[in-house]
Order: sequence, then C-alpha cells, then structure tokens
Amino acid sequence: MARETGQQAKPAAGGAAKAGLPELDSLTIATVRKIMPYGAFCTLDEYGNREAFIHVSEVASRWVKNIHEFLKEGQKIVARVHRVTPEKDQVDLSLRRVTEADKKLKMEAYKREKRVAKLFELCAKKTKTEIAKAHASVGSALLSKYPDLYSALEAISFNGEAAFEGLAIPGDWKKALSEVAVANIHRPEVVITETAMVTVYLPDAIDVIKAAFKDAVAVGKGEAEVTAHYIGAPRYRLSVKAGEYKAAEKALEEANAAVIRRVKSAGVVEFEREGANPK
Repeated sequence: MARETGQQAKPAAGGAAKAGLPELDSLTIATVRKIMPYGAFCTLDEYGNREAFIHVSEVASRWVKNIHEFLKEGQKIVARVHRVTPEKDQVDLSLRRVTEADKKLKMEAYKREKRVAKLFELCAKKTKTEIAKAHASVGSALLSKYPDLYSALEAISFNGEAAFEGLAIPGDWKKALSEVAVANIHRPEVVITETAMVTVYLPDAIDVIKAAFKDAVAVGKGEAEVTAHYIGAPRYRLSVKAGEYKAAEKALEEANAAVIRRVKSAGVVEFEREGANPK
C-alpha cells in the first residue's frame, strides 16, 4: 500500500511546536488533511504540523464501509498514537482506541495550552521580547518551578509576588506577567444551590426565619460564600460559592444545620437540591 512521505515539523500557530515525535500510546490533536479509501493523512497540531496517518482499520471499532462517514477533511480530532517508526519518521494514529473521556480531557488540555501560549506571547509583546527568546529565558525559568506555563500564570494570579520567589525574572517581565495573569486567570468556582421549605408555627415566625438564614449566611465567612434569597413562602434559596466542590458541600451542610437549629423547636424545614455548577 502506497504511503506519502513524512512531513517535517513547521512552526505551529499559537506556540512553539513540541520537539521530536509523539510518544507511543499518547493522545494528540490532529487535523484531517487528505482522505483515501484505505485511511486518512493528518497533521499533528502540537508537533508543528508533522504528518501522521490513520489506517481505515483504526477509524472505528466496527467495520468501516465508507471512511467519509467518520472523517471529514479539515476536521480536528483527538487520536491515540498507535505506532511510531522513528527511522521512517512515521506516526500512525488510532481513533477507535480513544474514549469520550479521553477526547474531553485532551481537548480541554489543548485549549488551555493554546490559551497560555497567547497570553505568554502578549507578555513578550509588552516587554518587546522575541517570543523564541522569551521561551528560552523567562519560560524556562518558570518551568524550573512550575509543571507548565498555565500553572505558573495561575500561581502569579492567585499568589502575587510570592509566585516569583526563587526565580531570576526581570522586573519588566514580572510586571507583564502579573498584569496578564490577573486579567485573564481567575480562580475556578463551584456554586451549589438548594431550595429550603421553611414553616414556623409561631407569631414571630418571620423573625425566626430571618435569624435562621442569618446564621446560615454567617457560615460562609471562611472558604465559601453563602447567600440566602426569598423565593415565595415557604420557599427560600440557599447558594454556596467556593473554590472547590468539597468546600462548597461542607459549607452547605453547615448552613443547613444552622437553619435547622433555629427552626426545629418551632416548625419544620426541608431542603431540595437544585444543582451544582462550576463557574
């Protein structure tokens, strides 16, 4: 079966291309360039558009009658590196060995890499530094402390000047990195909401309910923020916002307990979860 010759890596858009060939069994982003009856030729987005190939037998788990039902030219895909032949500079990919979870995680990581590449390029423009020189100097310095550039920008955004401790980075670069990180990298947030049905059998019921939700809101003075809103008697909404799901759940449990303590001797309260969403 005829096969086109391997294509050498070229500079990739959005950041420096990874050197060499991808590792066997790793996930990679590819773009379908040419479809043949026996397979498809692709370019590897993360490796400077180096050429790779997907044999028709690796396109799907079932028999493929028409490869065009599964692939389109120009389509961006998540593929697994099925075979690497360094002496021929060839990379073979597989689609049928990639799960939906693999696709999601890899695409999220790829988008994050592209985003941080653009942010780092913006810092280079602010400091009037050539991007290659920036990666070789400042980029290398950041990577000596952090696993990747995105983690470095997160640390700078969240921890300020402390993120630069132990790093020999020029003042103009510290300023540029701080400005870009604070403007573009924000702490992830989880929001959990629930409806509280509260009924109090006392003349001063409204005062008891107000005190109950005041106690609930007071719970959120630590790692989480708790808010309470009136929907319409006897329904109230409790919302908890935190940096991680575990902290949000803990705060909501404490808020519920605070409401129950105020209400249990004078009425009844029920909670109904509405949802939990990352912000």
